[in-house]
Amino acid sequence: MQRFGTMIRLKPGRAEEYKRYHAAVWPEVLSTISDCNIRNYSVFFKDDVLFGYFEYHGTDITKDRAKMAADPKTQEWWAIMGPMQDPLPTRKEGEWWAEMEEVFHLD
Repeated sequence: MQRFGTMIRLKPGRAEEYKRYHAAVWPEVLSTISDCNIRNYSVFFKDDVLFGYFEYHGTDITKDRAKMAADPKTQEWWAIMGPMQDPLPTRKEGEWWAEMEEVFHLD
């Protein structure tokens, strides 16, 4: 299992809309997340910053990310979420949510 922390900003004034959508994430999107070996997924919010945490239980995250990106319902969800988000300028090429370095963990 691999742990991932990611972050992105929300555009000003979009927080309530973003929270409203996430209060009722589409079942198809949730199913795709699970089918792509992602577990224990959370998104936290503070001062227009989103922090995502998830655990990856598969063997090929690149393959599973491609599978997720190819899913039509997920694409539809991302088309709604994308305009609300403001990616960090320091993110790596190809990232939307910037991956974070884990510097401490305690079970």
